[in-house]
Amino acid sequence: MATVTEWVEGARPRTLPTAISPVLVGTGAAIGAGVVAPGSALLALVVAIALVIGVNFANDYSDGIRGTDDERVGPLRLVGSRAAEPKTVKAAAFACFGVAALAGLVLVAVSGQWWLIVVGALCIVGAWYYTGGSRPYGYAGLGEVAVFVFFGPVAVLGTALTQSGTIGTGALIGAVGAGTLTCAVLVANNLRDIPTDRVSGKRTLAVVLGDRGTRVLYLVLVGLPFLITIGAAFDRPALLCALLALPLALRPLRRVLGGAGGMELIPVLRDTGFLLLAWSAATAVGLAVAGLG
Repeated sequence: MATVTEWVEGARPRTLPTAISPVLVGTGAAIGAGVVAPGSALLALVVAIALVIGVNFANDYSDGIRGTDDERVGPLRLVGSRAAEPKTVKAAAFACFGVAALAGLVLVAVSGQWWLIVVGALCIVGAWYYTGGSRPYGYAGLGEVAVFVFFGPVAVLGTALTQSGTIGTGALIGAVGAGTLTCAVLVANNLRDIPTDRVSGKRTLAVVLGDRGTRVLYLVLVGLPFLITIGAAFDRPALLCALLALPLALRPLRRVLGGAGGMELIPVLRDTGFLLLAWSAATAVGLAVAGLG
């Protein structure tokens, strides 16, 4: 039986910045639109965190029963390491999806945006079939596309919409940046796993692009949000505060572009998550100040 520590590790807490960041950006956009709704922001955060932990357990289960995680370079996987029964991990995943669904229903009821129920259902379906089912799209090089959509436009704009009832240009800018940096987290993960994914038949975008191409993609994904920040600052100078996060990009970029591999890439996931969180928090402040000004 897995210990509490192993369950916490299996939940992959290092991925939580991917849940928190879009909610920060969407909330900043809502404040900029003149609406302060802490209750709705908290509900959106619960939805995001529950979905991220749920998809982590779902991936652990699906990859584990396929044997993809039998030879891992990265942190513990509950099923792959035989620390927990597959059915228990699967139940944990669906319990998290249930929490996300319940919080999402309350959020929809409070905001009156009932059509978002469909979006929420698609999020849960997307979370499961990333590595689940007979033809998981994460095994077909589509993981980055899904991550951009769900952690960018869906999460950021959904957060803003349920609080302010509108979607402005600032929210769109933040959605692209948050989605892009979240993709960078996934790309760093998949860069590390290229050798084992090739052997197991998991055809991620990193496997398709190869080692060199994936490192170039990481550079583009990390750099793009800062270019967006500079461009948007001509109309909203307050967004320049997001450049304060730029120094946090140097260490992971140095590792990736310097050819780090295997276990050496694990800190890159952590550092990219911190970069995402810092950029998102600063962008949220910039969006709020820009709107209030």
